[in-house]
Amino acid sequence: MCFQAAKCLIDKTAFTRRGIVFDKAPPVSLKRLHMSGSSGGRLRIFTWHIHGSYLYYLSKGDYDIFIPVNGTRSEGYYGRGETFPFGPNVIEVDVAQVRHQQFDCILFQSERNYLIDQHDILADWQKRLPRVYVEHNTPEPHPTNSIHVMTDPAVTMVHVTHFNKLMWDNGSTRNVRVIAHGVSIPAVSYRGDIPRGIVVINHIEQRGRITGWDVFDQVRKHVPLDLVGMGTSGSGGLGEVLNPELPEFISHYRFFFNPIRYTSFGLAVCEAMMTGMPVVALATTEYVTVIKDRECGLIDTDIDRLIEGMNSLIANPAWARQLGEQARQVAAHKFNITRFVTDWENTFRQTIQHNYEKENSIHQ
Repeated sequence: MCFQAAKCLIDKTAFTRRGIVFDKAPPVSLKRLHMSGSSGGRLRIFTWHIHGSYLYYLSKGDYDIFIPVNGTRSEGYYGRGETFPFGPNVIEVDVAQVRHQQFDCILFQSERNYLIDQHDILADWQKRLPRVYVEHNTPEPHPTNSIHVMTDPAVTMVHVTHFNKLMWDNGSTRNVRVIAHGVSIPAVSYRGDIPRGIVVINHIEQRGRITGWDVFDQVRKHVPLDLVGMGTSGSGGLGEVLNPELPEFISHYRFFFNPIRYTSFGLAVCEAMMTGMPVVALATTEYVTVIKDRECGLIDTDIDRLIEGMNSLIANPAWARQLGEQARQVAAHKFNITRFVTDWENTFRQTIQHNYEKENSIHQ
């Protein structure tokens, strides 16, 4: 965008003629519009702290992420917290000060962000900024007929798997894309010296059939398994292992078991594969496109066959290591952190460019 076009875009008189009433703060400074989103400068992204692991990996990009914090540290307003080693580019903003800040793009991560939070804390001019909605979940309540809550064609929709994009009814949303997960883990290598499987799911019993509580409960009667995650102590599990410590913790187990029926591809699975660990999973959702049976793990809808395979992995550590090495190679290709943050930065910049070109169009 040329400098003169940018000047026209933020001219208050021009916006007033379009029926837009300004808050006291300007929508964006001329310097920010000229130097940042349209010209390759460092971006300022506003979002909420919803999924800590995802936010941590998102923060590996070359942009600044601003997150709100309130006195009660309520959902989405935790701030940086103490679990993840965020870098200096994740910046807390007091919730009362958010409406006075300048951002290049708003990132929604939940229905609440989109339906409630933005109206509670953003100024009117901020709600007209370029916007992206990342949908982390598979559709509910119906797997094929659920219409997504975000139907604004001006907002870029991002799904985290192609399965999710396929299954959600995205309505009139024109700009829909997929950004597959990207992860980076400490220098941890698979050992497999504990002849047991490990399951990593938060609140698995409370979440029921979706996360495969019944499958896990059936399998652990035939295969030695340990369970970790928030809310698992009362379900025969070992409790929570903090995310930075998880790769080292799980690397000692012979295999990673994922009994989930119907969720997005888990970041914990990505991390396990990155260590060189074989993964055992149900042949559902995006898992069938990543895990090839007997090549980089075990995958099936036949629970008895999976039980047989898991016991074989326990009995044959060399086979487990062979599958795990293939899993590591798959993960290094599919879940590359550089590709992930590049995809996100491109999405932010393309959304910003499209938004400002539309605002400056003579065909409005």
